This record gives sequence, C-alpha cells and structure tokens, in this order.
Amino acid sequence: MKAKAAVYVGANKPFEVREFDVVEPPAGYGRSQLIASGVCGTDLHIHNGKLDEAAPAIIGHEFIGKLDALDPAEGEKYGLKVGDNVIADIAVPCGECLLCRTGDDANCVNMGVTNGGDISESPYLWGGYAEVNFTPLTNLIKIPDGLDPTTVSVFACPGPTGMHSFALARRAGVELEELESAVVQGLGPVGMFALMYLKAIGVKRVFAVTSGKNEERDKIAYRLGAERVFALSRQSADEIADVLCAETGGLGVDLAFEASGAPAAVAQGIDMLRCRGVYLVPGQYSMSGGVSIQPQAITFKALHIIGSSQYSICDVRAYLEFLVQHPELHEVIRGMAVSYPVSDVNRAFDDAGAGRNVKTVLVKG
Repeated sequence: MKAKAAVYVGANKPFEVREFDVVEPPAGYGRSQLIASGVCGTDLHIHNGKLDEAAPAIIGHEFIGKLDALDPAEGEKYGLKVGDNVIADIAVPCGECLLCRTGDDANCVNMGVTNGGDISESPYLWGGYAEVNFTPLTNLIKIPDGLDPTTVSVFACPGPTGMHSFALARRAGVELEELESAVVQGLGPVGMFALMYLKAIGVKRVFAVTSGKNEERDKIAYRLGAERVFALSRQSADEIADVLCAETGGLGVDLAFEASGAPAAVAQGIDMLRCRGVYLVPGQYSMSGGVSIQPQAITFKALHIIGSSQYSICDVRAYLEFLVQHPELHEVIRGMAVSYPVSDVNRAFDDAGAGRNVKTVLVKG
C-alpha cells in the first residue's frame, strides 16, 4: 500500500507530492488514515520563511484521522482501538523542566514534536500533510462518538490555542463569564473560534476588527454573535477605538483577543482596552517584525497582558468538550472548511495565504 504526502522542500518553494510505502506502526504508535488535516497559519509562516523548519519534511500538525492499526494491548492503556477517530497532537513536553513541573507543559522549554521524524526512515509519514499518519499513542486523543471529525478539524489547532489562552486568563483571576465586552482582532480560524467561544460562555457584547472588508467572513462572524465587525480598510484604528470607547460608556472593552498576527494590532489592542482591561495575545506567532507602542498606556491603564503560544493535550480535550456541549454551533463550523486533496497542496496553500477560505483542509483523494 502507498500513501501520498506533501513534502516541504524549503521556504517559498512549491511542495512536492511524493508517494511512500505504508508500513505497520512501530511499538507504541498508532497508524491513522487521513480524514482532514488543517492548514495552520504556522504552516504558512514556515512556507514563507517566517518560521524556521528543516527540509525535507512533512509538516502539518492538525491531523484528524481514523485509527486503522495499533497494538490492541497498548491501545487499551490509552482507551484507543482500531476504528476510533482521533486528533494527533504533536507536542512532546519533557515533563522535567520548571514549567512542566508547575502545570504548564504547553510552554515546556525542552519541547519536542512528533512530526519531526526523518522522512527517509520508516515509517516515513510523521507529519500531518499525508494520507496516512504515525503518531505515538500518548499523543492521540479520541474524538468523542457523535462528533463529526470534519467539523472537529476546522478548529483542531485554533480551538486548543484559544482554550489555552482562556485557561491562562482564568489562572490569572480573570472571570471570563462576567465580562461585559470583548473585541477579537482578526477573523481567521483562531479569531473565529475566540469570537464563538466568548459568545457561547455569555460575554454580552463581542466586536471584531479585520484588516479589510470580507462579506463572507463578516456573515459568519455575525452568525456567531458578533455585535459589529470593523474593517481597518474603512476606518482607522483610532476611529475604531473611539467607537468602542463610546459603545462601552466611555471606558473601552474589558478584553481584547489578538488573533490577526499583524504586529500593528498590538498597539491597536492596547488602545481599545479599558482601564484594568485584559489583553490575550496568542496571535503573534511569527517573526514578522517589530512595532512601536506607547508603554505608558500599559501603566496608566493598569493593563493585564497575557501571552500564549502552544497548548497541551488537556486543551485539546477541553476543545472537544466545548464542541460536545454546543451542538448548535456545528453547522456553521462545518461550513467554514474548504477541502483540497493532498495532491493539490500548492493550490490549497495559495488560497489559504490569500485568505480565500476561513479554514483550508487537506483530505484524501
């Protein structure tokens, strides 16, 4: 049996679609057949050279698949069996550093990954952009029965990314359910999830800010509960901050969630917040340059700024539980996915990079 994979061969170079032999899983591993594997902003940053990655490699870290081979006795230890739909989580924290020992293994300083294996060595198919995937059983999370795996794939990384940000806020004493207002910067997958989550937990007024007007994304944002969507192509950042201040009784919003990845968004978010506001910043995940800010605003407003990068397996489970609890959202979530066969990876990346889709996923075919 053979399987296709999209091989990353260097920054700004087209992916090469290659075929690999499909072998039996090594001890401690599960083999899964691709259902859907999302194109993440991180992968776009790798492809355009804003994040380093050795080549050649099979990148991708949002693999959703169906288990088709594993040692049954090993699988039983982890509640896994052939036929289960699973998410493959790539993060391998060391378990020994200070952060791991104090309950924050998402920020392990010695973090390893499951998708970094040499593609010339069996079982070859380590990463997410392949029709078959091999992942340690320790890093496979079963998708609950009744959840459509393609629906799950839309936010397979953005969902846990958001959940981890919100978990850090709660650890810092932020009572999210009591917030009156919030603004989400960026309506890519991470921003859409944040908007959806904040409305679902009861935040009364959620606004969104995007770089340009996109009617299809705006429609989705309004379906998810956005009160208003602002476009920086139509209003300046200062004008938007003034409107939000007026809309919140002259204060500014309680919470801002940065999901755009644009460095300039950080200064804009600071301006939109009220005194003692909270700024969650998971979106600045590439080396995209610096930006000038007014640091006295942090002092004068007594702002609480929380960065958040990776996520833990517990955040993946929290994301799945959120989906279980909110079946009313499944239809709109599923509608965000646009699918491409693995062999069409370069068109998929072109469309994802151009923002033509909310969520781009690779599938078999």
